[in-house]
Amino acid sequence: MNSNEILTADIIDILFEGKNKAYGAYDLRKTYNKRISIAVGSMFAICILFSFSQLIAKNNDPVVKPIPIIDLNLANLDETKIEKPKPLPVIPPQVKPPVIQTIQYTAPLLTNVAEVDVPPVEALIDSRIGTENIAGSVDNNSYAPPVEKSIAPDFIPAKPDEDFIKIFTKVEHEAKFPGGLEAWRKYLERNLNANIAADNGAPVGLYTVTVQFIVDKSGVISDVKSVQVPKACPGCGQEAIRVITKGPKWEPAIQNGNKVIYQALQNITFQVVEN
Repeated sequence: MNSNEILTADIIDILFEGKNKAYGAYDLRKTYNKRISIAVGSMFAICILFSFSQLIAKNNDPVVKPIPIIDLNLANLDETKIEKPKPLPVIPPQVKPPVIQTIQYTAPLLTNVAEVDVPPVEALIDSRIGTENIAGSVDNNSYAPPVEKSIAPDFIPAKPDEDFIKIFTKVEHEAKFPGGLEAWRKYLERNLNANIAADNGAPVGLYTVTVQFIVDKSGVISDVKSVQVPKACPGCGQEAIRVITKGPKWEPAIQNGNKVIYQALQNITFQVVEN
């Protein structure tokens, strides 16, 4: 673009000199003023049409007729034609029922017959049976009120809960050493006499002792005894009993979501190796 064309050219043409005018940005900026004029003109046209429609709708509103006012002369009012309110129903007063003669009923107890105060049959014919003696009118075949206090024995021993006293051998969650198997292994390594089998003269090999004991609901160990001891190592059973007896409380067994008494079986293995 030469110097003469620059003086007469539009600022948009100068900015896009040597650039791709077909890309779209040139056309958008070139027609910007035209598009703004169309938008503003359309807005004014819509506003004028809306105002015109409101004016037409207002002119077509129906004419509201005034409500006629009637003068009321109370001097000529005929009171005979006035409907009087109906009287409210009369509620009769509540009558307190008469007191019915009542004879106290004596609950049967294991005692001396001579000490039981039994009312005569004649007194029971025209009286109700109740918990106390009440003087009143004769009962005319009306229903007696419910007995207020129980005539059952004062104390009935409850049946003990089976899970409370039962010793379980199979449960949902068995009793275990606190901390699990790893803690149990470390406890045996620290406290068990590993040479007891060799001291008893047992040959090279493994010797397993089965110990039976009770774990109560608080985890206390009791009734510890060996139920299976190798013949080659009779002292292994005593050593296993000693280690379990001196140990800490166990975690109690769980049955139906409750802690129960559990009879546990625990194996302890001793080993004799070659020197």
